[in-house]
Amino acid sequence: MSSTPRARRLRLRLPRRVFSQVLLMQVAIAAGVAVLATGLFLAPLSAQLDDQAMRRALAIAQTTAAQPRIAEDLQTSLPSVNGPVQTAAERIRRASGAEYVVVMNTNGVRWSHKDITQIGGVVSTDPRRALAGKDVMQIDSGTLGRSARGKVPLRLHGHIVGAVSVGIKYDSVRSRLIHAIPGLFAYAGGALAVGAFAAYLLSRRVQRQTRDLAFSDISALLAEREAMLHGIREGVVALDRTGRVRLLNDEAQRLLGLDAAAIGGPLDDVLGPGRTTDVLAGRVTGTDLLTVRGQRVLVANRMPTDDGGAVATLRDRTELEQLGRELDSTHGLIDALRAQDHEHANRMHTLLGLLELEMYDDALEFVGEVVGDHRITAEQVTEKVHDPLLAALLVGKATVAAERGVALWISDGTLLPDRLVDPRGLVTVVGNLVDNALDAVAGTSHARVEVELRVQGRTAVLRVRDTGPGIPAERRELIFTDGWSTKKPPAHGKRGIGLSLVSRFAERQGGSAEVSEASGGGAEFTVVLPEALTEADLPAQPAAPTAVEEGSR
Repeated sequence: MSSTPRARRLRLRLPRRVFSQVLLMQVAIAAGVAVLATGLFLAPLSAQLDDQAMRRALAIAQTTAAQPRIAEDLQTSLPSVNGPVQTAAERIRRASGAEYVVVMNTNGVRWSHKDITQIGGVVSTDPRRALAGKDVMQIDSGTLGRSARGKVPLRLHGHIVGAVSVGIKYDSVRSRLIHAIPGLFAYAGGALAVGAFAAYLLSRRVQRQTRDLAFSDISALLAEREAMLHGIREGVVALDRTGRVRLLNDEAQRLLGLDAAAIGGPLDDVLGPGRTTDVLAGRVTGTDLLTVRGQRVLVANRMPTDDGGAVATLRDRTELEQLGRELDSTHGLIDALRAQDHEHANRMHTLLGLLELEMYDDALEFVGEVVGDHRITAEQVTEKVHDPLLAALLVGKATVAAERGVALWISDGTLLPDRLVDPRGLVTVVGNLVDNALDAVAGTSHARVEVELRVQGRTAVLRVRDTGPGIPAERRELIFTDGWSTKKPPAHGKRGIGLSLVSRFAERQGGSAEVSEASGGGAEFTVVLPEALTEADLPAQPAAPTAVEEGSR
């Protein structure tokens, strides 16, 4: 078998770069427009030159016919080479640059002609329209070839005695057209050059804006961008320079509770007023800014773009925040167990000393007091707070408070039945408020925290008072803002979330959360939760006040 190389097909391929393709297309368009404009200009140019030549011939004929001497000589002389009509006609022909000036009588006999041999002969074209009194313009062929002609009647005392025919050589008209073409092409070439230069400048701008990428690279980048934006587990929000949303990926829609219809709308209208809007709009600056949207704790970062807009990323910190709070609760439980262990060791040492001293009656009395003390503490809470989760929380907080030297009291008016719609939510609210109160009074003399839980119909009213320094009036509106805190952040994260969650929980229940100054100093937090309880008979109010006070031990 003979190995013959396969013939390669010649393929014209467009350049890959956007810059080159845009330049090539724009130059092609400019060239096409230049050629089209030249053709459109040349098409009527020939007709215009013919019309100009015919009008010029007609004007010369009218000027010749307006001389009465020629009409008189036509009537009084015979056609001859040296006749007055021939002399006058030749003078006009040489002065005007016409090809010929022919004067004829009503029979079409020439009295003048450029070719003297034609004098006395009959004209080669039909003169009847001119002899009928009409002006004639035409392109026609005669004894001298093709010419642009103008014919007018020759009158004497108002009567037609002949006609005047003037011709402009058609070759001169054609030469004018041919001479105009180079200039026209020069203008077209100049316009094409200017268009090509403008196309180059525009293409260079496109090259800078597209980073000299190919169309295939841009489409690949777009596909990768879409896959990345909709595949990552971080929310991405892009804004233009006017603050309108121009991009929301799937995760951002989920975290913010929005849909694709929000794209294109102003950020303030889409999200409404709040810290989340302020963070995304750049009115609050910083890195890893905390904000709460609905039931989610978000961490936001915002980066301005070169076009005046911005791109913000959102991370869901809800689960991490819950783990952090569970870690805090675990630490609190460990502290409570450590306090109980320390107290239990002291009591065991005391009991051992009484037994070694053979003071058996005193030892029996001491054991009874210790056991009764713990029973009374738990019973005091469960008598007023019937929900087991909330009661367990308060018993644990009482132990932690005792370790920190704080007296935790249950208010005299407290009575909460076991009919909570969302006990875990109320546990979160009470835990946050009690923890903040314990932090506020820790290390102060006569430190005390009082918890009050009342029921009004199906509405639960929670009050937590402390004897700490209180909240200044100018800061009372800020303490429920995401990220606002006066305490140092813990090791696992940031502060400023607890009170914001309390406020959001109350708002979702249709209630409210506010802070005021407690009687005798300190802060008093009040949370109202409408419809927090299920339908049932209202419990009776307590008959006698009781307190849980562990701080003195």
